[in-house]
This record gives sequence, C-alpha cells and structure tokens, in this order.
Amino acid sequence: MSGAADLEGVVDSRGLPVAIVAGRFHRDIVERLVEGALAEHARGGGDPALVSVHWVDGAFEIPVVLDRLAASGGRSALVALGCVVRGETPHFDHVATAVTTGCEAVARARGIPVGFGVLTVDDRAQALARAGGAQGHKGAEAMHAALSTARVLEGL
Repeated sequence: MSGAADLEGVVDSRGLPVAIVAGRFHRDIVERLVEGALAEHARGGGDPALVSVHWVDGAFEIPVVLDRLAASGGRSALVALGCVVRGETPHFDHVATAVTTGCEAVARARGIPVGFGVLTVDDRAQALARAGGAQGHKGAEAMHAALSTARVLEGL
C-alpha cells in the first residue's frame, strides 16, 4: 500500500483492552507512533486506562512480548510499533523479516489481532513521513486495524 490509509469511520473502542509493544530503537519516531495509536484508541471512545504500553529494545524483540501478552489473556488486541531503518548491511532485511513473521505468527497462533505498525524504511525522512507526516500515521493505522479486527472477531 502506498500513501496514507483512509481512517474514515471510527471503530468503537469502548471496553476494548489493548497492549502496545514498542521498540526503543529510533525512539523519537516510535514515540510518535505510540501517540498516534493512543489517539486512535481514544477517538473511538476507549478508556486510556485500558491501554498498556510495553517498551522493548528494538523491533526484533517485539514478537516475543506480543506472544506473552497474548498468552496471558485479558486483551482484545495487540499493536506492534517500531522502526527499522535500512543500513549498509543485510541486517535490515533479517530484522524486518523476523519482526513481520513473528507478529503474524502471534496473531494466527493466539487468535488475537495484531496491528502492525513497524516501519521498515530506507531513511529517517521516510519514517517521519509515516509517523504523522505526509504519508499518514502508521501508529494510528495499526491501532485502527487492531480494533476493527477485534470487533469482527467478536461477531464471529
């Protein structure tokens, strides 16, 4: 998908407990993603007390914490937020693949929505554009997707 997602339509987040797992690497960018996710939960009437934020060192560590949170129960959705910036080595590819695969595995194995807001970008400018800039707000979009999927699952 390119460009900003259309977040028209507010997802009713009242009564939905959500956990966010956020990577500290590129913290200033990830803090923007967290702010957007929290704002999206609040936009739907969600109680801020029902959202917990768990910080980990980097994106690679996100899936294991998501899995533990999912296993412990008590949450309707999870949100993964982080930022991986391409460097000069293949490390970027390994981390980006691992976090993406790990988040998907948690969602499928545990049956809980995982909103995916881990930026994989070539440079800082691309990250900023996706953390509330010209390319939208991937933190808000990840929360929106997680909440929307939680409501769908409730109805099944």
